[in-house]
Amino acid sequence: MTDVLINKEYFRSILFGIEDSLVSTTGLIAGISVGSSDNREFVLLAGLVAVSIEAVSMGAGEYLSDDAVRDLDKLKRYRENPFLSGTLMLISYFLAGLIPLAPIAFTNYPASLWLSVFLALIFLFLLGFVKGRISNTSPFKGGLKILFVGGISTLLGLVVGRFFSLI
Repeated sequence: MTDVLINKEYFRSILFGIEDSLVSTTGLIAGISVGSSDNREFVLLAGLVAVSIEAVSMGAGEYLSDDAVRDLDKLKRYRENPFLSGTLMLISYFLAGLIPLAPIAFTNYPASLWLSVFLALIFLFLLGFVKGRISNTSPFKGGLKILFVGGISTLLGLVVGRFFSLI
């Protein structure tokens, strides 16, 4: 795995897109599901709109920030393509967001919520594991690290959803 030539900037874009989408989409779904007594169509619509808009926003933000860094580099040594970084961010964010949305579309509440959270946590661990393998660090530690950060964020989505459902 480490023999593969990997562009660090593009890898960062993909890793960031997947992790951010899994965490934010799962937190959103969990919060809305708990807070709205799972109106399935509403949760699915909100999730699809959020994933679509956030994927475009993240892709555009990645492009603009990479472009700004390239412009600021006075020696013009910056070789990465900002458009490609932005596109990788958009695609990885959108596809990862479909993972926690799939159970909402195909299973009933409350199983759909718990399956969404479970799948997101599994994929967060796998993402960290792969990162560890690629970066020659401990895959297991990498998996646990991303799982822990993502799990806390998902838990916050559930807490916020429960809090606002009580108001």
